[in-house]
Amino acid sequence: MTTMRSLVADTLGEPSEVLRLRDRPIPEPGPGEVRIKVVAVPVHASDLHTIRGRYGFTPEFPTVPGIESVGVIDELGSGTAGLSVGQRVITIGVTGTWQEYVVAEARRVLPVPAGMSDSTAAQMLANPLTAVILTGDELDVRPGEWLLQTAAGSTVGQLVIQLGVHVDFKTLNVVRRRSAVEDVLAMGGTAAICTADEDLRERVADIAGHDGVAKAIDCVGGQVGADVSRALAPHGELVIYGALSTHRQTDPGKLTIPISARSLIYETKTVRGFWLFRWLTETPKDRMAAAIDRTLRLADSGALRVPEGRPIPLEMFSEAVYLAEAPEHGGKPLLVFER
Repeated sequence: MTTMRSLVADTLGEPSEVLRLRDRPIPEPGPGEVRIKVVAVPVHASDLHTIRGRYGFTPEFPTVPGIESVGVIDELGSGTAGLSVGQRVITIGVTGTWQEYVVAEARRVLPVPAGMSDSTAAQMLANPLTAVILTGDELDVRPGEWLLQTAAGSTVGQLVIQLGVHVDFKTLNVVRRRSAVEDVLAMGGTAAICTADEDLRERVADIAGHDGVAKAIDCVGGQVGADVSRALAPHGELVIYGALSTHRQTDPGKLTIPISARSLIYETKTVRGFWLFRWLTETPKDRMAAAIDRTLRLADSGALRVPEGRPIPLEMFSEAVYLAEAPEHGGKPLLVFER
């Protein structure tokens, strides 16, 4: 066999219209590289926004999407000591994973713990690593402290709640549906706020005290992000890692968070961004290795439980694309590579 199946976006555009299944040559690993026979890859909303040209980078087209994967090494290049054919691995910061074979630098692959499922391993970086970095490296949330988070029912939100239980910090969880309140509390969330029928800033003061909270993370943006910034205590910190409220917007004027200058100036608050892709390309190797190792250990121990993905054969990629953005779609859609 000399060709493999690849899911290719021919041009910039709506994923359902520009993605095609193609036969392409199987790549060969060079020095310091390994070839991986891919087992499963997640389909993230960020993958789809990259194809639309609404993400932090725009690839050259045609392009193979995908930012993480789990698979088995099937060929080694020279200078790849410590890795072996048949070893199950995940890729780190490797793009173009929506295909049967991927070539990666040896330093960009990590062995999968023996007891970890392919579903968990395939999803290990984008969401679990983000939750670990945000609560640890970025905000250093300590036992007993409050952390305010939006989109608490999302995968990252659920993992942050689990980290709160593990580390013993308190989570104040913002959701937009009343039915989600019971869910986040059942997961171990300390308290919940429903923006459908509650005022976010008033409820933060009721729950955490008049001054508000010192630390917060937001992946919604828009007015919700602005309300979170105003709910911060003086000297408080807000890290913004997503903008769900803008995902269907094309008007540049609406891709904003209307933050109050007075609130920032007179209460000396800090609002900053976090993007995992930039973190993976700019973080010193020792810090990156420590954060990834901690994430793997937390997942392997059961302290972090990644929701089980929904396997979908590669040929049915249209369903995976739809489910990646469908409300209450269940588990993360996982493209699986089986013949």
